[in-house]
Amino acid sequence: MNKLKVFIVLVLLSFKSFACLNGESKYLKNGEIAYIDFRGLVPHGHNFSNFKSSKILIELDSLYRKTNDIEYLSDKGYVLIIQKKYHEALQLYLNIEKIKPNRYSTASNIGTLYELIGENQKAYNWIKKSIEINPESHYGSEWLHLKILEAKVKDIKNVSGEFLTNNSFGKEAFPKTNLSNKQLRLFAQSVYFQVNERMSFIKPEDHIISVLLFELGNAVKIIGENQNAKQIYKKAKEYGFKDKIIDKRLNSYYESSASYGKIKNQKKSESINNKVRIDIWIVISIIGGVILIGLILFYSKSKNSKNTQS
Repeated sequence: MNKLKVFIVLVLLSFKSFACLNGESKYLKNGEIAYIDFRGLVPHGHNFSNFKSSKILIELDSLYRKTNDIEYLSDKGYVLIIQKKYHEALQLYLNIEKIKPNRYSTASNIGTLYELIGENQKAYNWIKKSIEINPESHYGSEWLHLKILEAKVKDIKNVSGEFLTNNSFGKEAFPKTNLSNKQLRLFAQSVYFQVNERMSFIKPEDHIISVLLFELGNAVKIIGENQNAKQIYKKAKEYGFKDKIIDKRLNSYYESSASYGKIKNQKKSESINNKVRIDIWIVISIIGGVILIGLILFYSKSKNSKNTQS
């Protein structure tokens, strides 16, 4: 049975290697799958495995005692989070910190747990520590986690997307940005990761999640994934986004599809024109080369002929 479990995990891992970045999966140390997320930029929250029974906790605890591998104990804490036993999980991670201090995942999970139980200043301090340990954690998206916690610590009512993300997409029917395509995709990835984590534990309505969903929808719309943007905007409304700008963005769905189609056709046309120009220059270069070689041969033959006559 254990061999079969390992085989299944290896097969799933092989599939994962071909998945797009946001088609994320989390595997526990013992080979159990914690969740497999949907692919793409539309957040749904983690589809957690059914860990309601205490069997998995007993197994992980037993494996830790046998191997002294802290990963098993850390995974036990993660299962407790899935089971929404936040205080029990917090005490476990605080104990892990004493056993083996300055682990990224420990600091990150302690910060998340403090946030879930409403102790936002402690959450801020621990998430800040986790970033210091590993600045690239969660695909470099933890800067956004800190901004969210900053808003909570300062008790900012109706916090804006501009405050949370340090970015604005304007007030027009179609969102606008000065970000490059690469920056926009990194931005969308960061917001996706943070909002997807939150949707795993927090159900509608929630103002911060609604704002983040709206900003994610704006980014995805500009990228050109209009159907996905539409889904994300609808989720933003489900989580309580009230600003009427969202209806303008939803109503411009077909318009943006047409605009994006024109942009694609324009880029395709430009690409064809550039290719034609390149082909012309290649032909000219070849002809020029042939003429030059001909002149050299003619000059060489003429010179040899004069030398013979001499």
